[in-house]
Amino acid sequence: MAVFVGRAAELDAVKDVLRQGTAAFAVIEGEAGIGKSRLVREALGGVDCTVLIGHCREPFPFGVILDALSGVTRTAERPSAVTGVLRRILPELAHLLPPEPEPLGDPRAERHRLFRAVREFLAAIGPAALVIEDLHWADNDSRRLIRFLLTDLPPELAVVATLRRDEARGALLSRTPDVLITLRPFTVAEVRAFLGNAPLSAEVVHERTAGIPFVVEQVLRSPADDVPPLVREAVLEKLTGLPITATRAAQAAAVLGAPETAEVIGEVAGLTPRRCRTALTAALAAGVLREVGDCRYGFRHSLGQQAVHDTAAGPDRHELHLRALRVLERREPKPLARLAEHSRRAGLLANWLSYGEAAAAQAMESGDHATATDLLQRLLEEPELAAADVNRLAVRLGQSAHVGIDQLDPIATLRRLLGDRRLATAVRGEVRLFLGMLLIRQDGDLAAGLAEIELAVRELAERPNLAVKGVAVLAQPFLGATPLSQLRRWQEQLRAAVTGCADPELRVSLLASQLGARLHIGEGRVEDLLAVLPEEVSTPGEQRQLARAHCNLADACASIGHYEWAGKFLVSGLRLANDCGAPFVVSTARATQARLDWFTGAWSGLADRCVRLLDEYHDLFPVSSELSLVLGLLAVARGEWDEAARWFAATGVTRPSDAIGPVAIDACAGLTRMWLSKGDQEAAARAADDGLALLRDKGIWAWSGDMAPAAVTALLGTGREHDAYRLVDDLETNIAGLDAPLPEAALLTCRAQLAQARGDSAGAIGLHRAATTRYEKIGAPYFAALATERELLCRIDGGSGAEELGALAETFDDFGATRDAARCRHLLRGRGGGTPSRRGRRGYGNALSPREQDVARLLAQGRTNREIAEVLFLSPRTVEQHVARALRKLGVSSRGELLA
Repeated sequence: MAVFVGRAAELDAVKDVLRQGTAAFAVIEGEAGIGKSRLVREALGGVDCTVLIGHCREPFPFGVILDALSGVTRTAERPSAVTGVLRRILPELAHLLPPEPEPLGDPRAERHRLFRAVREFLAAIGPAALVIEDLHWADNDSRRLIRFLLTDLPPELAVVATLRRDEARGALLSRTPDVLITLRPFTVAEVRAFLGNAPLSAEVVHERTAGIPFVVEQVLRSPADDVPPLVREAVLEKLTGLPITATRAAQAAAVLGAPETAEVIGEVAGLTPRRCRTALTAALAAGVLREVGDCRYGFRHSLGQQAVHDTAAGPDRHELHLRALRVLERREPKPLARLAEHSRRAGLLANWLSYGEAAAAQAMESGDHATATDLLQRLLEEPELAAADVNRLAVRLGQSAHVGIDQLDPIATLRRLLGDRRLATAVRGEVRLFLGMLLIRQDGDLAAGLAEIELAVRELAERPNLAVKGVAVLAQPFLGATPLSQLRRWQEQLRAAVTGCADPELRVSLLASQLGARLHIGEGRVEDLLAVLPEEVSTPGEQRQLARAHCNLADACASIGHYEWAGKFLVSGLRLANDCGAPFVVSTARATQARLDWFTGAWSGLADRCVRLLDEYHDLFPVSSELSLVLGLLAVARGEWDEAARWFAATGVTRPSDAIGPVAIDACAGLTRMWLSKGDQEAAARAADDGLALLRDKGIWAWSGDMAPAAVTALLGTGREHDAYRLVDDLETNIAGLDAPLPEAALLTCRAQLAQARGDSAGAIGLHRAATTRYEKIGAPYFAALATERELLCRIDGGSGAEELGALAETFDDFGATRDAARCRHLLRGRGGGTPSRRGRRGYGNALSPREQDVARLLAQGRTNREIAEVLFLSPRTVEQHVARALRKLGVSSRGELLA
């Protein structure tokens, strides 16, 4: 059974009706497939009474009530004498019923006695829930009986009826419901939760299904682009029995693809206005079509439209698309995308090419690169295109896909084009360049992308303005495992190209790559690099490149510790990117913002934001890997080891040649801290070795700010003092002269750890304090808190600092660093100190205390009491008490119910 999503308030309302044990009536209404029956099933779980379910399927007298009563096996009381009349219609219950009374001879009196008998029998059952499914389909006799029951319900009977929202509720019921629930379609967020880990876009599925749960479930079961079988059957069932004119009108509406007026539908269908009105009325009554807006008619969701479209025979569909084309060609401005689609479906290649290319250009101009990419791909699938058309469209496809973020399908198309004989040699290098840049965005294809770009640079030797774009990519230090020493030749070529570039847009593009690369490796002051960029540009193309320059500088600043500058560049870069329509630049900036928020301690809501961004950008590896890194680092601070390991694995940390360099190195740092927190010194040292190997192979020590302190701790913890001293010496040597604030602060922390290891407590305290000051100065409060903790541990050994350690626990709590806060309190308890907490001084009533929130969160991850105790440095007995209170306050009786 599919996961139950949302509907929490509705579920509670129905459960309240069923739990009362008194006469009550609830109605659940909504359109077909909205989840009425599913809500009832969920509400019935755990109900402590007799459950009677009747379905209004067949139109025979009293069908739904007989269906509900047929399964009764016992009654709480002996049924009264009048119930004997039920023997005739429910012989299977004869053993529960008294003898059949004598006939009355009056049909109206007999009917009234039958109604009384049903009510008396329901009363004899005792506490019961009567569920009437699809009341709108009930036969007339059943409707009269239900109205009779609702007028005077048995004292212990709860009735729950499901009803189509488009039916007349008042005509079916004789009593106002105690609870009326109207179910709405899923939101995009609810569709996302319903899909779970399925590799489907929640936004796309919501658009195709209109959020109707039944249709969403069928798409999940049949994720191909075809209409799911059960959805198709449901649509065809509605078409069955319609007049042929109504079917024709529905097919015309399906071919048109968007809600249209009766006049347009009639013209495409070939119906006179009068016949079209009659046909539309029949299609609306059957639920095939619906009125959308003012006198326009269309489909509830695109899958229904596709199902009806497919019912038309091939020649008929061809004719309908041709008529739609002629009708829409009269409009101004012309709906280019729709005209292109109708031309394609009608088999008019020249029109398809003309309208399709114009629609793609229009989409690109408006920033809708996904639509442009889709149109260009489909055009390039036409086998009869001329060579000139293939060459022109191939370049435009590469341009559109590169600027946008819909890059999966274009890769297959561009690869195919490289083998197309119609592609000119002069164009092949450009197509390969775009292919390489798109491959870089995919998980596992970064090395392959760089290889394609290097080959493209050689193929573009006679087109230097294009070749240098490839050089700019190859010069980037953060892509893959190429050492800085090997990148120098590309960077030198890039520098020379910038110097000699006269084209304004190309120059800004090259500067965006060059300046970001220089800052990443710590070469050049931010102010000096910024001075090279123009403050204003004159074309949208130049603005896109300027936006990229600002966002590239923000990314580099975040990696090396210029956090204030990173924030400023993100503000200006996002403004520029949003203004000119550069979605890929926006995606990278949003990931940079998440990582910057991690560094600067803005953790409130950060995890949820990263998860939402991952759902949006899961196909863009440079973005998804950075977001996964942030989620892993947050999980370590909270003591969520399994979550942390899973997120770090998604960064590409085990595949350096396909990883983003600073992300992979910081992921190793996070893994090192994770193993240190778990007390596994050897595993921590192995993770540190992996990170240091990446750092040394790349030769970019400006990225060492998070890795170096964690590695020194791990190396010292495994008795490898010599390696620790060597690391600190290398760090000091390699950051000398660099503009790298975070590694400079990290160097102080590393030196402090060495001083502490050799017994120089006074020196260690001074260095830790200096590190704290440096971290605070650059705006890295979490690292400052970690440095303060190290200082306090040194001081506590000398008999001071206990009170400050308690306050530091509060600081970690403010971040949301559960594990760090718990560690501080544990250390304080171990030295005989109290564990004062400004949060713990007051009562919380029915609200969860901060500690109970931590316990509930870990419980929801499936942690055992012992595992929770290890994370929070508590005894299992204390955790057991917290668990009991948390479950009670949350209104659940077990861990399983909490997980559900």
